[in-house]
Amino acid sequence: MGGTFFILIFLFSGQNIQLGSFKFETIQLDTEFILKNLTFIAEGLGQTLLISVLSIAFAISLALLAALGRLSTFPPIYAISTFYVSLIRGTPLYLQIFFFFLALPQLGIILSGTFAGVMALGLNYGAYMSETFRAGLSSVGKGQREAAMALGMTPGQTMRRVILPQALRFAIPPMGNDFISMTKDSALVSATGFVHELMWRATKVGRAQFNNLEALIMAAMFYWVLTLILTYFQGKLEARLSKGDR
Repeated sequence: MGGTFFILIFLFSGQNIQLGSFKFETIQLDTEFILKNLTFIAEGLGQTLLISVLSIAFAISLALLAALGRLSTFPPIYAISTFYVSLIRGTPLYLQIFFFFLALPQLGIILSGTFAGVMALGLNYGAYMSETFRAGLSSVGKGQREAAMALGMTPGQTMRRVILPQALRFAIPPMGNDFISMTKDSALVSATGFVHELMWRATKVGRAQFNNLEALIMAAMFYWVLTLILTYFQGKLEARLSKGDR
């Protein structure tokens, strides 16, 4: 990884190398533009994280409800949960964002760009995460359910005290991966033009000053660093959870 990083630095160093008849020019970046607009683009980090945190919270709630619905023996609940998962997984996230932002106003429902993005991301990731939750709920042995009933627990108490804690422990590592993916997919919300997160700010100054290369490279670096930080904490969390299995 370190070698790749130094290669990237060299490729964007603006050097001219000539060996005999062979001439090689590396990419020259506008450092003045980068320094001037670094703070402006960085200010979008807060909005990016806000969208991601709200969306993952919404997605977790939907995923749990959908997983319970798809495990339900009550046909209407099973049908609604299955329809939700099938519809959301069968349509693009980009379309879903614009549906909430542009289509719903025709029905008299007007959402802000941020709220439309949170709704779309939450619904989209909730549909995919429901499979993780369903697997986690199904992984709890039947014997544990029967033991809880033998102790006099109601079905609700059994779910809260026995099944859900074990299912969540199973689902937390994949949820970490989903959150990391969501921070990157939050860039799609910039397409509404009203959410001033990282991608929106980068494209705004890049187009205005004809420095799209530098602006997008800065945005990419912010997303990359953010991903590295989140991956680090995810690894710590997984290591802590794995200690309980020993």
